[in-house]
Amino acid sequence: MKKIKKTNAARILDELHIIYELKTYPVDEEHLDAVHVAKEVGMPPEQVFKTLCVRGDKTGVIFAVIPGNGELDLKALARISGNKRCEMVHLKEVLPLTGYIRGGCSPLGAKKDYPVFMDETCWLFERIAISAGLRGMQILAAPEDLVRATGAAVDTLIM
Repeated sequence: MKKIKKTNAARILDELHIIYELKTYPVDEEHLDAVHVAKEVGMPPEQVFKTLCVRGDKTGVIFAVIPGNGELDLKALARISGNKRCEMVHLKEVLPLTGYIRGGCSPLGAKKDYPVFMDETCWLFERIAISAGLRGMQILAAPEDLVRATGAAVDTLIM
């Protein structure tokens, strides 16, 4: 059996003694979206959460972690995060800001400890998936453990 190399995100969970599973899947450069990833890992899209890099006018960079089939409500995120407005960070800025590339952005283990906001639908599941910080790898864990590990504020973030 091939040994899976651990990512920074997985090492953070190890340090916190959080139980999780690393799940790998074949990467399709044409389909990096969370709905495709959900199909690859055999989970419904609402249970595979994507991490979006957002900039608030007061807070700067923050992460929004929402269901793979959801659409981020930027006004709700602004209100919850103490901003007047929020906008998506341009794709070319994501790597320099976070150390992650599109399709492999995790709310854990980024270059800086950005505030994390997670959609409340996470509570509907025993386990959810988030990116492990690499394309082709997901972390499956209990939402309460991921909320604790990321320090996430949980609220309604999707339209």
